[in-house]
Amino acid sequence: MKQPLLAFNDKGIYCAQANVYLDPWRPVNNALITHGHSDHARWGHKNYITQHMNVPIIKHRLGNINVTGKDWGETFTINGVMFSFHPAGHIIGSAQIRAEYKGEVWVFTGDYKTEDDGISTPYEVIKCHNFITENTFGLPAFKWQPQSEVMNDINTWWAQNKAEGKTSVLFGYTLGKAQRLLKHLDTDIGRIYTHGAIENMTEVLRQMVDFPETTLVTRDTKKEDLNGSIVLAPPSAHGSTWIRKMTPFVTGSASGWMAFRGARRRRAIDKGFVLSDHCDWTGLLESIKATGAEKIICTHGYSDIFSAYLREQGYDARTEHTQYEGDEGETTDSEAKSELKEGES
Repeated sequence: MKQPLLAFNDKGIYCAQANVYLDPWRPVNNALITHGHSDHARWGHKNYITQHMNVPIIKHRLGNINVTGKDWGETFTINGVMFSFHPAGHIIGSAQIRAEYKGEVWVFTGDYKTEDDGISTPYEVIKCHNFITENTFGLPAFKWQPQSEVMNDINTWWAQNKAEGKTSVLFGYTLGKAQRLLKHLDTDIGRIYTHGAIENMTEVLRQMVDFPETTLVTRDTKKEDLNGSIVLAPPSAHGSTWIRKMTPFVTGSASGWMAFRGARRRRAIDKGFVLSDHCDWTGLLESIKATGAEKIICTHGYSDIFSAYLREQGYDARTEHTQYEGDEGETTDSEAKSELKEGES
């Protein structure tokens, strides 16, 4: 029986012909990396290959590593297998990995979204025979509103809070979400402050994107300076002693999981904004159709439900287990199951 070009084992997605791994979760000699989130770009590999915009990101996160950057669409061959990186639209520097051997083409999406967010290189459709796709939001219930509408809601919320003399604290993941929010905040409303983790990551990305000015929240920052401003912070800052400096403040969270009715309540968040760096249900289906692929492998997320639906539509679809956990600060499997049970009751 012919061995597949890409196979899953206990270290990651393995290409035996080239002896390389794609987003491995255990240390390996040669790793092709889709993007900088910690569940896909892990420490400990001997050699890293990634899209060149992702190089400063993973160096910032992983330290002194041996990494090679490639341009979009630049082909490189390893033992007869031709690889290339193509835009995934998930975050800055995020890529799909295309692998071709003897006329057979595979594509691994990593994490991806089809909406142009204004800071990431927009998603590109890659024709292939086999498509390995994430399913983070692979349920029909997930349907995103256009980014422009969500950002209008966020800016309106900020302006209302300012009028009431309150500071707006907006939670978003340190890499990706925070910069997406920053790019589209209305600076005419007031000043934008940042938590240290977000400020540090944003400084790395400023060499690639023109972001609005930000001010780091420090020990010397006064409450009266923050009043009426907006503060971008990672979800881990919620409930910390750091946030007390913002009083009086109102909290908001920008996440795809805010589509779940109970997500905001469980996190004790005042306002939820549904904004995701992943595809919704429609985006997943349209992407798969556009590739022309007949064989679909579904990974992290609602993979069992999604792959079953694909089989009903005539695809040769199956699931594979990975250790990709989704973006930090999003949700957990237990929370998701709880939401589904609530929806069924």
